[in-house]
Amino acid sequence: MLKTYKYEGKNAGECLNKCLDELKVTEEDITFLENVTEAKLFKARKTEIDVVLKQDIKSAIKEFLKEICKKMNIEANFEITEKESGYNIIIISESDNSILIGKDGRTLNALQLLLKQYINNGNKFNIRVNVDVSNYKSRKMKNIEYEVKRAAKEVISTKIEVKLDPMNSYERRLVHTIIGEFPELETESYGEGLERHVVIRYKKG
Repeated sequence: MLKTYKYEGKNAGECLNKCLDELKVTEEDITFLENVTEAKLFKARKTEIDVVLKQDIKSAIKEFLKEICKKMNIEANFEITEKESGYNIIIISESDNSILIGKDGRTLNALQLLLKQYINNGNKFNIRVNVDVSNYKSRKMKNIEYEVKRAAKEVISTKIEVKLDPMNSYERRLVHTIIGEFPELETESYGEGLERHVVIRYKKG
């Protein structure tokens, strides 16, 4: 569980100043959430912030994945980089990439889900993590983009809808985004669980 620091003040600026002074860090070193309690009768307006250190987040990510890999008898290294949307983690293993990825990336997706639950357990934060193994996801996203654009051109040409293979939620969002570039087309998701898929169709009228 991530260590969370709490600070209270008249406004967010005052809370941040207390935080930075006590922890001896800069604003770039922390992630925080602001909570404002509006003024009530005989009570002044109050601001609180919950703070976690980014270094603590990275350490927690690394320790969690190290423990998981140890239980899987896999030796691996980790590259963790901070992005605007969260943290990007690359797992590097010389001989066990296929085990970490699993069939259709299912083991990899499970690792990402478990890590997200672990990082956000017991706190108010929604820290996003993206876990990849030897750029498997990057290559897969490029393949999906190619196939979706090919299917889009087919639908435009024939006016016949195309049903894509089942995908996870991230992949489906990618499909919706790509098709959004084609004003004459629309998408819709169907099915449940592992069978949920996207249909690309020509807009009526």
